[in-house]
Amino acid sequence: MYSWSLLSTLVVASTALAASPSSETSSAAAPSPTVPYASDDPNYPLWNLDSDITPEPIRGGLGTTILGPQNVPVELQNPDALAPPTTDNGGVPNFKWPFSLSRNRLQTGGWAREQNINDVPSATDIAGVNMRLEAGAIREMHWHSIAEVYLADVGPGDLWYFPPGFPHSIQAKNTTEEGAEFLLIFDSGSFSEDSTFLLTDWLAHVPKEVIAKNFQVDASAFDRLPSHELYIFPSEPPTPDVASDMVVPNDTPVPYTFPLSQVNGTKTAGGTYKVVDSTTFTAATTICAAEVTVEAGGMRELHWHPTEPEWTYFISGEARITVYASSSNARTSDFQAGDIAYIPPSFGHYIENTGNTTLKFLEIFKSGMVRLVCHGQAANTCLGLFRDISLSQWLALTPPELVKAHLRVDDATIAKFSRVKQEVVGPAQPASTSA
Repeated sequence: MYSWSLLSTLVVASTALAASPSSETSSAAAPSPTVPYASDDPNYPLWNLDSDITPEPIRGGLGTTILGPQNVPVELQNPDALAPPTTDNGGVPNFKWPFSLSRNRLQTGGWAREQNINDVPSATDIAGVNMRLEAGAIREMHWHSIAEVYLADVGPGDLWYFPPGFPHSIQAKNTTEEGAEFLLIFDSGSFSEDSTFLLTDWLAHVPKEVIAKNFQVDASAFDRLPSHELYIFPSEPPTPDVASDMVVPNDTPVPYTFPLSQVNGTKTAGGTYKVVDSTTFTAATTICAAEVTVEAGGMRELHWHPTEPEWTYFISGEARITVYASSSNARTSDFQAGDIAYIPPSFGHYIENTGNTTLKFLEIFKSGMVRLVCHGQAANTCLGLFRDISLSQWLALTPPELVKAHLRVDDATIAKFSRVKQEVVGPAQPASTSA
């Protein structure tokens, strides 16, 4: 993805604080007499969706059976909630939400369901909507007070960006008989799809004579004006020739659509990734995204995002995430297709493929304001940039003696740390055996 000056700052700071170099050695620093070593006990998920068992909250010698009723299908989906790894600790708020639990708004021609802070209270910066439109159906003309990113046509896998206050509508083409299904992402966790500015809702609450005066027509022209909002409603599919349907040419200086589906993913040892941010999609100044695939046994490497909250949507496969929230607080959750994860800024995490098929997901970020100083003048600027910090790269670029003093590892181990971001790593390397 990208290298950032923040990483250089961290490396410089580490260099400044390093102790005087000792004589060259391949051994780790002497262990501390006051801190025990981390446990070697395995912490794999104890079952999966296909396990033919009744799950119990038991891991090693901890826990015991459940005597009361159980919701076995839910427990099979969430092994790390019922029997969490021993590395979990503290009170990290819930960061998982399945769209399957969202209230669905059913309309003639489609439906919509959302996730916001009412579902995940910690998700203060990003909300999401999953919407379905039959061929020809319209999400009525409207606008929002916050920015919106639409993922889909455009074409499957593509996206567009609506700045705050820009009016727009969405209509499903008849490219397929089913129409369209897509995600809408908003840069505020308190957003509700039920609280948008709708054309029909507005005019239903304006005196008809005022409407007639505004458009300089007779009031009878609006005798069939809807008495309340339409929201989603059926209609004829749009013409295949987009240009013939335009009132004015589509000649805006900044394109509001981006063909992410046409971008080739960067291959890694464990999968692929591709990024869209303001360097490639200049209109998207507050939200950026990455599309990631992880092969069986691989994982999105240990990393964090300095100031950007992450909203992750799982498209296919099975995964688990552990988030580290500082002060010994950590929590692990399991995910399937249709689930959402919300990870606050700076929380360390990974995304591991725990299934036997390819894992695919979207990472959506709210890119915050950055204060820049130029010629003595300070200003807040929206960068819309993707930023992440790789744990492996950070440690690889830190003086080895400092790393050894922290982690008690030897030079041979440090030499294997990647100086380049891996992004997606492959399966674990087999343990070496001595002759």
